[in-house]
Amino acid sequence: MLVVEDEYFLADEVRQKLIALGAKVVGPVASVRDAMELIEASEIDAAILDIHLGDEFVFPVADRLDELNIPFVFATGYDRAFVPVEYTGFALCEKPTELAKIARALWEDDIRAALN
Repeated sequence: MLVVEDEYFLADEVRQKLIALGAKVVGPVASVRDAMELIEASEIDAAILDIHLGDEFVFPVADRLDELNIPFVFATGYDRAFVPVEYTGFALCEKPTELAKIARALWEDDIRAALN
């Protein structure tokens, strides 16, 4: 599972919790460039994406994951109305995120194996 999050402590907490659940975590990374490199170089079966990464947005990463049919959820402190209309069909979890909510959102896309 790829974790894209620019807040170090939150990223590390999510990583630790996912590992405790048995997931293989790729990252966390804090930029679009780093996320794109991991997508191309690693086997990724799901992703958690913070929408705002410093001075950039994660949408190019979401587009690439969608092209590859890799399920993902957005994790953000922004209001749902902030998300562009082309992404309204994707799961959105408000930060601070609840790992159980993220897992349920991803499981709905039949990737239970990623967390088991």
